[in-house]
Amino acid sequence: MPEVAALPRWAARSYARTPAWAGILALYLGARLITTAMLLIATGLSGGPGSRFGAHATIASFVSGWDAQWYWYIAVYGYPTTLPLGPDGHITQNSWAFLPLYAWVSKAVGLPFGEGGWPIGAAIVSLVAGYLCCLVLFRMMRDRIGRMAAVWTVIFFAAGPLGALFQVGYAEVLNMLFLLLALDGLMRRRYVRLYPLIVLMAFTRPGVLAFALMLGLMLVLRWFRRRADPLSGREIAHYLGLGALAVVTGFAWQVIAGIATGVPNAYLETELSWRGFWMPQHGAPSFAPFEGWLSAMPYWARLLGVPGWVGLVVLGLAVLLFAAALVLGPGVRRLGPEIRLYAASYALYLLAVFFPQSSTLRLMFPLAPLWGAVGWRRSWWLRGAVLVVCLGLQWVWIANVYGYADTFWRVP
Repeated sequence: MPEVAALPRWAARSYARTPAWAGILALYLGARLITTAMLLIATGLSGGPGSRFGAHATIASFVSGWDAQWYWYIAVYGYPTTLPLGPDGHITQNSWAFLPLYAWVSKAVGLPFGEGGWPIGAAIVSLVAGYLCCLVLFRMMRDRIGRMAAVWTVIFFAAGPLGALFQVGYAEVLNMLFLLLALDGLMRRRYVRLYPLIVLMAFTRPGVLAFALMLGLMLVLRWFRRRADPLSGREIAHYLGLGALAVVTGFAWQVIAGIATGVPNAYLETELSWRGFWMPQHGAPSFAPFEGWLSAMPYWARLLGVPGWVGLVVLGLAVLLFAAALVLGPGVRRLGPEIRLYAASYALYLLAVFFPQSSTLRLMFPLAPLWGAVGWRRSWWLRGAVLVVCLGLQWVWIANVYGYADTFWRVP
């Protein structure tokens, strides 16, 4: 390994003798200590006019802040059977927008800590799931881009702009663990492993429909490559079965919410109720694929003082650049078709269903396996520069959404 040979002799010996799980643990804990320091500093920024956390903010209040409050509510009270209505008669924000698995797992883990133990359980679940994510990501990347590149991929993942998610009461990291295990199983063609993982993803975070699309695209790709890479009837059956399961479970929560409340579109209207916080709505909320981005980008552009069409141009360029990176990027191509097709499927899913706002960066967390395309680069200067940028952006994110937390664009 040329990269290892370039290290000082003592560093090369240490690297060779360190078990992978121990090295990953050391890197992960180092990243978490840095994030903890940032959160501590952010407590001193809180307390200004309009601050969500007030003058006496603590890391504990950050752990249970923002959406974590909804998961905590679900763990204690469950879901409402009567939906809250606003003055206009439309459904307002409520806990049906949040899937239950993370709330329930955190409740179980927090039980030994007493009646108020949910935030402790949530922090433990996120921390442990994050370390397990690092182990799975390392294993995935080691087989595709090499051991040292896999180590750097884990570093960027653990210390990235969204590093605070590993220590707060959000479901993203637990969902990421299920996603990485599913992608790893698909890459190793251990299809049976994917059935329970798809169900777990479907009840942790929205987005399993993107996984269904990826499975369909993978089946098409495997079909066209069947001469070089034989595709058995058993594999076809697994692809079809897994895809069907992902579609059914992807819509299951909407059906459950409708049955529990007696309102067929309870989930959709609950999700749409958040949009009114960002952009004025007239009449009953409605949904059409891709409409969220097409209406939001001109709106945000005008708020910034530029013509609305500029927002659409920016959106178009971002889509083209992302597509070009997936198709042409040498580092991305080394990650394999599963990761590339999942990234394309998830990006399309976000474009189809999401309304862009301050949570956009957090919603891009499932694209984290693409860090491998950066870790693959062998330039130590480039890797170091990327790490500095990651930590800088992590501080910007923490300072704004937890430290200041005083206006509509400072919402995680």
